[in-house]
Amino acid sequence: MEQKNRAYLFISLLLSLTFPSFVFALSSPLPDEIARRSQIALFYPGKDMKARIYMRLLSKDGKERIREMTMLRKNLQEGGEQRYYIYFYQPADVRDTTFMVYKYPKKDDDRWLFIPALNLVKRIAAADKNSSFVGSDFSYEDVSGRDIEDDSFELIKEELLGEADTYVLKAVPKDLRSANYGFKTSWIDKKSFLPIKEEYYDKRGALYKLFTAEEIKEIKNIPTIIKRTMKNLQTGQGTEAVFREIEYNVGLEDEIFTERFLKKPPEKWIK
Repeated sequence: MEQKNRAYLFISLLLSLTFPSFVFALSSPLPDEIARRSQIALFYPGKDMKARIYMRLLSKDGKERIREMTMLRKNLQEGGEQRYYIYFYQPADVRDTTFMVYKYPKKDDDRWLFIPALNLVKRIAAADKNSSFVGSDFSYEDVSGRDIEDDSFELIKEELLGEADTYVLKAVPKDLRSANYGFKTSWIDKKSFLPIKEEYYDKRGALYKLFTAEEIKEIKNIPTIIKRTMKNLQTGQGTEAVFREIEYNVGLEDEIFTERFLKKPPEKWIK
C-alpha cells in the first residue's frame, strides 16, 4: 500500500509540473497569430478612419513642444495594403505640410512629404522608416506599422497587467539592420489584442524605450487607444499622443491619397 501511495504521489507531482505548460501550449494562439491579430487591432480597425491628433513632446528638462495634425487612413485590404494622409496644423512653421504613406505588405512602403514653403513634394527614403516622426519619440513605423514578416515571435508567458489579461510576446527583427532595436517585448490584451505596454531593447540588450497605452475607449464598438506615450528611457525625453474626434468608416475617397491632395489638402476632411 505504501508503495502504491508513493506512486500516486509521484504521478500527481509530475502532472502538477507538466500539465500547466501543456494547457498553456494548447490554449494559447501561436505567436505569429497573436502578432497578426494585434497588428490588425492597432493599425486596421474599420474600413477607414479619421482622427485629430495632439502630440506633446517633452524634453528631459521639462520643455514642451506641440504637434497637431489630422490623420486619414484607408485600408485596401485587411492586414495588407493601406493609405495614410496626414495634415499638420501646428507648430506654425509646418502648418499646411502634408505627409502621405502607401503601405505595402512584404515590401518597403512609399512615403511622400509636401513642404509648402518650397512648393515641393519630397519622397522619403525607405531607410528613414525608423527615424523620428516629426521630431517625436515615435518612429514612422510606430505610426503606420511594421510588417510582421520582418520579425520572429515568441510567446514568453501570459500574465495580468493591471486588470488586463495579456499575452507577453517577444519580437526579434530577422534582419537587425531593418530596425532600431534589438528586440521588443509586448503585453497584448487577450480581449482587444491591443498592445497595453511595449518595451524596446537596444542591440546591446538594454531597455531604452517604453510604449504605454494610457487610455482605451470603444468607438463604434471598436477598442481604440486614444492616449498613448512613448518614453526614451536613455535620454529622459518622451512624447504623449492624444487622439480626438475619432471616426471610423467615414467613406474616404481614393483620390485623397494622391499628389494632387498633398499640395491641396481636402478641406472636407481636415477643417
